[in-house]
Amino acid sequence: MNSSKQISEIRKDYFLNRYVIITPTRSKRPRETKIIPAFENKKIKDCPLCPGQIKKNLIIKSYPSFKKQPWSVMVIKNKYPIVSLTNQKSYGQHEVVIETPDHSKELSRLSLKEIINLLNVYQDRTKELSKIKKINYILIFKNYGGKAGASLTHAHSQIFCSEVLPPDLREEFQFMRQYQKKHKTCPYCDIIRKEEKGPRKIYSNKEMIAIAPYSSAYHYETWIFPRRHLDNIVDLNKKEIISLAIFLKKILTKLFKINIPYNFFLHQVISEKNQHFYLKIQPRESIWGGLELGSGLVVNSLSPEKAASFLRK
Repeated sequence: MNSSKQISEIRKDYFLNRYVIITPTRSKRPRETKIIPAFENKKIKDCPLCPGQIKKNLIIKSYPSFKKQPWSVMVIKNKYPIVSLTNQKSYGQHEVVIETPDHSKELSRLSLKEIINLLNVYQDRTKELSKIKKINYILIFKNYGGKAGASLTHAHSQIFCSEVLPPDLREEFQFMRQYQKKHKTCPYCDIIRKEEKGPRKIYSNKEMIAIAPYSSAYHYETWIFPRRHLDNIVDLNKKEIISLAIFLKKILTKLFKINIPYNFFLHQVISEKNQHFYLKIQPRESIWGGLELGSGLVVNSLSPEKAASFLRK
């Protein structure tokens, strides 16, 4: 798309039956985008995720600190779980990952070493949770900012495990298998090759690549892939974890500076061994209205090419 002509364009997903209308005539330059407040992360009394306030009966595991702190990361049971191992009608596990004992620090403000440590915790929990009988789906996700669904300001993410595979992922795997049968390659490996030298590449190195997807549904949407075709976060080696942490910190720092709420996701399916692991960041600056909700067509006023240019600077 020639953005200088300011022409709207309907774009189809790389291989899924999903469409986005890119409307550059409605966009502003990234640095002039209207700021949507995320959080003012001020210390509050009796924060349930701060050291000394965490209920002992909720603690699952704490990870050693490399600073003068009580711990580096702590995993606790969600006090208000969506699923439970004791509920056969809604079977699963729901955990909260407290990313730092420091209430004043958002994830992007943590050191690279701390973010690497957090990713190692994600690996450890994925390995443990995948052993639970009947668990088939593990979703690691983060909500940052009220508009992204966060109810607490203390830096945390969540892990949701279920025996039920979400319909969107079932559809994705169906189209992925069709693509593999037709092209004899992984669609995500092909996406990496396609975007490698294009205007939507944000960062890349020998281990990882970060892109703004061709049919981005959200302003500044970013996908981070390992170059190797691997199944889930457990399979990432040390160098890949370091690269993922570097890219994640850079992108979240950009979003933090312009104060945009976001969600990120790591989908992992136990029964699907041929998926290509990746981390998806979906900023929540834009609002879906009647057109999106009524038609299923998403309107994005910021082209992924412009978003990628802003994020890689």
